[in-house]
Amino acid sequence: MIRFEHVSKLYGDKEALSDVSLTIENGEIFGLIGHNGAGKTTAISILTSIIEATYGQVYVDDLLLAEHRDEIKKKIGYVPDSPDIFLNLTANEYWHFLAKIYGVADDETEKRLADLVTLFDLKEQVDDVIDSFSHGMRQKVIVIGALISNPDIWILDEPLTGLDPQASFDLKEMMRAHARAGKTVLFSTHVLAIAEQLCDRIGILKHGKLIFVGSIAELKANHPDKDLETIYLELAGRQAQKEG
Repeated sequence: MIRFEHVSKLYGDKEALSDVSLTIENGEIFGLIGHNGAGKTTAISILTSIIEATYGQVYVDDLLLAEHRDEIKKKIGYVPDSPDIFLNLTANEYWHFLAKIYGVADDETEKRLADLVTLFDLKEQVDDVIDSFSHGMRQKVIVIGALISNPDIWILDEPLTGLDPQASFDLKEMMRAHARAGKTVLFSTHVLAIAEQLCDRIGILKHGKLIFVGSIAELKANHPDKDLETIYLELAGRQAQKEG
């Protein structure tokens, strides 16, 4: 379980995240929705200890993040919003580097890699340098790296961007299976159709503020006779497009 308690992030006098309180339960796929600059990546970056909150506290499985960062990091598999990292490594070097960091045994690493590389159709490229890959192939490499430790919590920032249809389908099926196993999936997107397709609940962010938390069905029930896109735009507002 993930819990934000009155979390804010300030850069000077600008609030990138403003007094966010939110609980994400085990066994659910939770989507963070919002325009560019709404605060999705900021929230994820706080949870993954890339940045620290200015105010408020974050708990993971009732552990206070500020006091148990290393322990919590081992619970998390993280896909950042850009796959352009560790470009001078080969895919295999990158995956084995992460496996060592997470303490995955060598035999378990090879077993998991064999399954994931086959699933994402990268068997012929495992020894190629990541810098030579297309955006979509880099995204696959990063996703495999996030899953190599078989983490309980998946945190995925725009994970489907750049993936081909087969890889996108496979990752969505994996997300569903992970949640069915009682684990947690938190991902961000600005694509409403994906949120409707995947999420048990969503949180809509606008200017760093959480303006809705609930299921898509609840959102629609609150705005009868309107399609999802209209509801979202009425909530997020055109003004939000100026963010970021």
